[in-house]
Amino acid sequence: MADKKISKPKLSKFEIWSMSMGFLGIQMGFALQNANASRILQTFGADVEHLSWFWLVAPITGMIVQPIIGHYSDNTWTRLGRRRPFFLAGAILASLGLILMPNAGMFAAFLPALWVGAGMLMIMDASFNIAMEPFRALVADKLPSEQRTEGFSVQTILIGFGAVIGSFLPYAFTNWFGLGGETAEGEIPLALIVSFVLGAVILIGTILWTVTTTKEYSPEELEKFDDHVEDTEEEKASLSDIFKDFANMPKTMRQLGLVQFFSWFGLFSMWVFTTPAIAESVFGVEPGDTSSLLFNEAGDWVGVIFAVYNAVSAFFAFFLPKIAKKIGRKKTHAYSLIVGGLGLISFLFIKNQYLLILSMVGVGIAWASILAMPYAILAGSIPAKKMGVYMGIFNFFITFPQIVNGVFGGPIVKYLYGGHAVYALVTAGVFFLFGALAVMRVDDVDEVVKEA
Repeated sequence: MADKKISKPKLSKFEIWSMSMGFLGIQMGFALQNANASRILQTFGADVEHLSWFWLVAPITGMIVQPIIGHYSDNTWTRLGRRRPFFLAGAILASLGLILMPNAGMFAAFLPALWVGAGMLMIMDASFNIAMEPFRALVADKLPSEQRTEGFSVQTILIGFGAVIGSFLPYAFTNWFGLGGETAEGEIPLALIVSFVLGAVILIGTILWTVTTTKEYSPEELEKFDDHVEDTEEEKASLSDIFKDFANMPKTMRQLGLVQFFSWFGLFSMWVFTTPAIAESVFGVEPGDTSSLLFNEAGDWVGVIFAVYNAVSAFFAFFLPKIAKKIGRKKTHAYSLIVGGLGLISFLFIKNQYLLILSMVGVGIAWASILAMPYAILAGSIPAKKMGVYMGIFNFFITFPQIVNGVFGGPIVKYLYGGHAVYALVTAGVFFLFGALAVMRVDDVDEVVKEA
């Protein structure tokens, strides 16, 4: 006779927040990368139409790394558990990348600084992926179904707080501590270097908080819980099973894949092209100018408005569980993407740097939902024993649109948009609107069960 299944115990607010605290540091580092990688690469000599090609290393490494990390974290059990060893290792590697990327000029005697900078971008993103995927799976492992929306919303709040700090640091060090100013050709501002080093320190600290305060359920304990989808076949531990799992992914995951494509294609455009877009359209910087005071001011302002959208996402995430409970997760996500899309489209019409803050409020609402709703919808359709690998496979629908954008985004800006990067942001907004339409066709298994 089979053992009677039991429900997972609900966790306290402290436990829910502590288990995701590492996301604060991860997103701080991720925000430093997103807001400043293009600026750093341009300073080292990259042309604007080639930026998206350099950014390709990020989604490609993510596409490869996350399913593998998910597979091995599903089939690993150590004294630290099965998820914690991976995000601890990822945090250490990401911290090294954060320290070395803005200091790539030190290696100029051996390799061009641009190559080293691009290499550090790859290392950082691979490391962020190693750290992030197990965090997503940890929420699904630890929380009962009725707390998962809250769990992913807490991650979004911490992501927002971390990103606000990371995005704002270069501006603060420049304007409050006097570390900015005009730089020599090919030289990274001191404010940026200090920001990246501080980001590395906080990343390690927050990951250690989660590692020391969170206990994981063993594989045997997970089998006793009743709130997961059972596997139809005997579980295998072969890495090659990732391809079979991909082919047999749940229907809900396939439907969410289209939503993710539109969302992340748009986000990639925003991260890559916001600096050259507002440098030209708002600050009046001449194309090719990457060392003037005005260009550095534009780069710092990108950090400020990126901090705004992340702050808004952290605030809005507090309300996501209540909104989703009232109108459903699909409508919540659709409305959020619409608001974000309109915010990105408005970049075409705004010429005042301070009005861009209003645009980023809409982006922040969309970002909060992108980080929470798809995962909350997805978790209920995944077998518990494959939570890690399927969360990793789900990353394919994040990385693939970025790769497509990375290959074609630069040539589109150069040949179709005449080198005016602001039109890439308009395209991003339109893709958000497509995503809003696509999410309404998704089957939310958990909500169907609750209504039955």
